[in-house]
Amino acid sequence: MTGQDKTPVLYRRRLIPDECVLLKDDEILYYDENIIVTKWRTLHPKHDLDHGYSCYFLEEGYKVSKFLYRDDSLIYWYCDIIDHSYDETENSYLFRDLLADVIVYPDGFVKVVDLDEFKKALEDNLLTVPDVIKALSSLDRLLTMIYDGKFDVLKSEIEKRIQHQN
Repeated sequence: MTGQDKTPVLYRRRLIPDECVLLKDDEILYYDENIIVTKWRTLHPKHDLDHGYSCYFLEEGYKVSKFLYRDDSLIYWYCDIIDHSYDETENSYLFRDLLADVIVYPDGFVKVVDLDEFKKALEDNLLTVPDVIKALSSLDRLLTMIYDGKFDVLKSEIEKRIQHQN
């Protein structure tokens, strides 16, 4: 942790479906003014996904998550395009999912997903033009990191926190 007095509270805001969830069970492993690293279990149990770790890159506009099976083996890396707001009085972050996502599989295959939801949110006026510009800029930065072979830099923020736990 950093020298801050109190660990922040985290919320996730989704547009489709419309929901805001307190991430009360997420354990914050590390935070500073640039990143927040968490450990979590799935909110809604799934057949394969059991738990994982996430790193919120606050200025970059994305969250990189390591999705794991029950036996701790890697399913894939899931990257959400997000924006955030900070409430100083509550010491809380609200992370809004901007819908476009990227999956990086263990073999290195990269897949951009949920663009249909992105389009629907735009059609339904759930996203503004500035939201779309922000989302596309973050998506471009993330894909550039991946295609330039620098995804390990993003993954390392999680990996070094996992090592400190063991």
